[in-house]
Amino acid sequence: MEEKKFDVNSFIGMILIGGILFWWMSSNQPEIDQNTKNTTEQVTEVPKNNTNSTTGTIPVIESDSLKQANLQNQLGAFASSVINGNEGTTTLENELLLLKINNKGGQITEAVIKGYETHDSLPLHMIKDNNASFNINFGTTDNRILNTKDLFFEPSLTNNGSSQVLSMKLKVSDTQFLEYRYEMTDDYMVNFAVRSQGLSTVINSSNTINLDWSLKGYRHEKSISTENTMYSYYYYKSDNEVDYLASEDNDIVNDVDWVSYKQHFFSSILVSDTPFNNAAIASQDLVKDEAIDSVFTKKYSLKTPLELTNGELNYNMKWYYGPSDYKKLSNYEGTNLNETADLGWGIFGTINRWIFIPIFGMLEGFMGNYGLIIILMTIVVRIIMSPLVYKSYVSSAKMKVIRPELNALNEKYPGKENAMKRQQETMAVQRKAGVSMLSGCIPALLQMPVFFALFKFFPSNIALRGKSFLWANDLSSYDTVFNLPFKIPFYGDHVSLFPILASIAIFFYMKMNQSQQMNMQAPTQEGMPDMGKMMKYMIYFSPIMMLFFFNNYASSLSLYYFVSNLLTITIMLVIKNYVIDEAKIHAQIEENKKRPEKKKSKFRQRLDDAMKQAQEQQTKRK
Repeated sequence: MEEKKFDVNSFIGMILIGGILFWWMSSNQPEIDQNTKNTTEQVTEVPKNNTNSTTGTIPVIESDSLKQANLQNQLGAFASSVINGNEGTTTLENELLLLKINNKGGQITEAVIKGYETHDSLPLHMIKDNNASFNINFGTTDNRILNTKDLFFEPSLTNNGSSQVLSMKLKVSDTQFLEYRYEMTDDYMVNFAVRSQGLSTVINSSNTINLDWSLKGYRHEKSISTENTMYSYYYYKSDNEVDYLASEDNDIVNDVDWVSYKQHFFSSILVSDTPFNNAAIASQDLVKDEAIDSVFTKKYSLKTPLELTNGELNYNMKWYYGPSDYKKLSNYEGTNLNETADLGWGIFGTINRWIFIPIFGMLEGFMGNYGLIIILMTIVVRIIMSPLVYKSYVSSAKMKVIRPELNALNEKYPGKENAMKRQQETMAVQRKAGVSMLSGCIPALLQMPVFFALFKFFPSNIALRGKSFLWANDLSSYDTVFNLPFKIPFYGDHVSLFPILASIAIFFYMKMNQSQQMNMQAPTQEGMPDMGKMMKYMIYFSPIMMLFFFNNYASSLSLYYFVSNLLTITIMLVIKNYVIDEAKIHAQIEENKKRPEKKKSKFRQRLDDAMKQAQEQQTKRK
């Protein structure tokens, strides 16, 4: 039998014939009237929670009367709000803030803070694309559970000249409604009231009425790790004290005056004149991997029951969408909202509030270059702290003069068995010379609160946000001079220059300070660690730690430490070469030795007695 061969021409012909037949069939389909089609689509639209929809291959076309009956069955007295409701938004706007309130739910669906942009130059939204939800959940007397976010409010906007008032009413009738009332002035704070009228016979008072407010915070800053882990917190005021939640935490609190969803430089705040009780608050971290360019940082939520007064709701509240600026938040007296600015706890916050904020504000009034403001502020701080540096250097010089005598005591009383006697004699020499070990430590300790206060001040200062200086485009974030093609653990995927300069300055400062610290250190005794070796390691370890830690931190902070260490080095050189005279110090010490020893204090007497008793016991054991 002859074998059949594949005919390419026949195959192509069959494809062409099939294509022609397909075109002819599709082009000769009966036309559908467009008006009929639109009417069908409108009629067949069914609410999501419609339980009367029929499954099958043939769609069920629902009439308007049947649709209304279904809504009446689902929503009861509030069915008319959906039947007569209209989609749409109403805008409230001033020079600082833009809010859009949706008819559906009567809630804010867009909030834009004017005058600011995100790190990638986009409008700064606190709310958009359904990242926030405000809802009141309640039961009705006909045993239905409803949510305001699913119902339609009727808007009514009036302009009173100095304010805009928007009334959003969820109506049962003209005399029965739930009202959200927004009043915007020329401020970030917007008055907000929740009131009901004539609903005492509609709302079931035996069911809990819950207010739910949740928000997923959009990322605004360049460093998502710093924004998310260091400065974004859930703040709240409870029992007249301000507290906060950790990144992944929740709690049940009472007597809550306000809650604040803080996102580094900007906050979303709900204030209530009537405190919330049994309020469930929660914070959830949404950044699962910092290597991924996440859209959101954290999710915040509040769920709290509302109380009825004579069967009606009556709550006066306020919305705040704006910067987390200490000065602005301080204008709302009696609220303690300024504590969310995160200036540090205890003495650190006190230093920032009463010293650095006024100094910064004064300099800000004279010039607009914020890099120069930081440099001038650094100069002011170092001048104020220079007496402490001088005090430390004088103590170091005194210890340097008496060091030969201390070394001689080590040789005179060697071994562990003479440790107590050696210590007694060492303290006696220091006391006669008028030298105290604490005199060198105290100046350094007094500078630590300033260090930690500024550590909080610069990264939290919104005035620095978006301000450039030299190669730094934003002083509130890290500067970048080179992007790496890979990521180094704990360092990042970029190179910042200000931390490098600060690390170099710290290295030279510690190198110069090493001899001073060695003078202050008592001679190494047997069985004790060699502090000299430890300090040599610290000279290299501290700058490296600084380099890694500050690479992703605010460039303003690195600029401050760079300039501060340069000034400290300069002050140290001036004091060492032009102020301190070791010959005069030696003469003063010799003069002190000739004077009769002052009467011992009770503390020193007890200390000497204890050391003497320990020495006697050690001698008996021998």
